[in-house]
Amino acid sequence: MKIYTKNGDKGQTSLIGGQRVPKHSDKVEAYGTIDELKSYIGLIRELCSQECTKAKLLKIQERLFIAESRVASDTEESRNKMPLLYESDIKYLESEIDRINQKLPELKSFILPGGSVLAAHTHIARTICRRAERATLRSYATDPGDVMVIKYLNRLSDYLFILARLMANEEGGGDVIWKGK
Repeated sequence: MKIYTKNGDKGQTSLIGGQRVPKHSDKVEAYGTIDELKSYIGLIRELCSQECTKAKLLKIQERLFIAESRVASDTEESRNKMPLLYESDIKYLESEIDRINQKLPELKSFILPGGSVLAAHTHIARTICRRAERATLRSYATDPGDVMVIKYLNRLSDYLFILARLMANEEGGGDVIWKGK
């Protein structure tokens, strides 16, 4: 299998289903940003020393691959051939958020990204996740897609926030509190 096809040399790419679109289209931007998020979570997974967290991040990467394929599909018929995200995937993130939040000190102020190198990387992933959510919503404005992708990205950004706080509190000096003026 060749890695290069030369099919994209003129600024177009194929969606799942075969439709050709400009590489700058909202749909390509959306699934490309999900891919970026998936890759950044891979970095966090590799930097993380806790095996249970690494396993959870791998599960999240697998779900993001599903989200990406659903966004990259050109028709409902194409999407029906793709794996699904389920309400249970959202519930999993919610239960993890609740579990982690119980371990953390109550948040009484805004925090700044940081606290440890791993926490800072996780905050970057959170911001990429928010961008992926916005890009997916933009793409859905002209081509409605799977609402579960939006729900998953929304909940994932919350999970990444709470995970970053956990990492800052367990591996660093704790949350970096924003003091304002």
